[in-house]
Amino acid sequence: MVKVIKTDDDYRKALVEIDILMASDPALGTPDGDTLELLAFLVSKYEEDHFPFDKPDPVEAIKFRMDQMGLTKRDMIPYMGSRSKVSEVLSGKRPLTLKMIRAIHKHLGIPAESLIEEPSHDPGSELDPSKFPLAEMAKRRWFPGFHGTLKEAKAKGETLLGIFFKEAQLQDALCRQNVRIGSKMDRNALLAWTARVSILARQNPLPVKYRDEMASKEFFHDLSKISSFKEGPLLAKEFLNKRGIHMVILRHLQKTHLDGAVMRLHDGTPVIAMTLRYDRIDNFWFTLFHELAHLHLHLKHDTQDCFIDDLDATGDRREELADKFARDALIPQEKLKDLLKINAPADALAFANQLNVHPAIIAGRLRWERKDYRIYNRLIGSGEVRKFFSEEFYH
Repeated sequence: MVKVIKTDDDYRKALVEIDILMASDPALGTPDGDTLELLAFLVSKYEEDHFPFDKPDPVEAIKFRMDQMGLTKRDMIPYMGSRSKVSEVLSGKRPLTLKMIRAIHKHLGIPAESLIEEPSHDPGSELDPSKFPLAEMAKRRWFPGFHGTLKEAKAKGETLLGIFFKEAQLQDALCRQNVRIGSKMDRNALLAWTARVSILARQNPLPVKYRDEMASKEFFHDLSKISSFKEGPLLAKEFLNKRGIHMVILRHLQKTHLDGAVMRLHDGTPVIAMTLRYDRIDNFWFTLFHELAHLHLHLKHDTQDCFIDDLDATGDRREELADKFARDALIPQEKLKDLLKINAPADALAFANQLNVHPAIIAGRLRWERKDYRIYNRLIGSGEVRKFFSEEFYH
């Protein structure tokens, strides 16, 4: 039974259900088809009431993907029915039908909610400064060229935010669909943080173009070995940059208790973002591998999606897969029995040396396996990460 969407948790569950129904391609007029239509309507209404930024125009999302894939209007006929319907849809004269949405979602990979959402009725609508952490953003100098007071920032809030999000070139609503967060998360602060990550990455273009096949078994194996070095976190950033992957360190905003995120820029360049919320070696490496797992498993050839993670929160199936991938990449599954035999710090150190990884990775895994976070406190590398990124972290 479909219920009214009242909370962010209801909203996330509805998006997952829409994806599941879309995959089964229910016929119009069937119970599943009716459920899909109702969910689409409820999601659209919830977003209209709770997300103050402009919703993406479905037509623009389609045009963007057509440009990416080199498709012509003729190529769209199988999904829309006829040449005239294609022209009318792309010119905004004809709305998308549910049948069109299903076909476009299935064959072009555009997130269903992006096609379901109605575009903003007011093309001149502006961001509401009162809904964003304007004071914190200004204090952290996220508005280039602005050096005024907080009062002046509030007075110019709409303009400052408009420039900020334009520079980010962030497909904000698309990033909402894969968010592993707690129920009290401030979504607008989350959006601002994600936009800032995009800006920082775009300001520092990389000399190498990432290719999906780069994320091989050897890639993860070599990266895990870097953890054994004292300056492992810095070397990890260099390792990723040389393979066309940005690693951005950005402290989270208030009310956004994040660990990390992964997204792709418009040109397909991957961005791994980390907040270093927990200043520990074990957390750094697990978060990094978790986000890289999303890139490898869920973001191939996709520039219209992102994953944003609070690793303390409960995740969906894809989060579980990313967690498992990260655990197995850092400590191979075949070594698990040996790991679980460890009962002393000296044994943990010896095992880390055997695997050629940092002892914090072993200690962190043992704490998780035994659900006892009081053990091996001296091995997890507390206070050993932020010092490498002090200039980035405190801005």
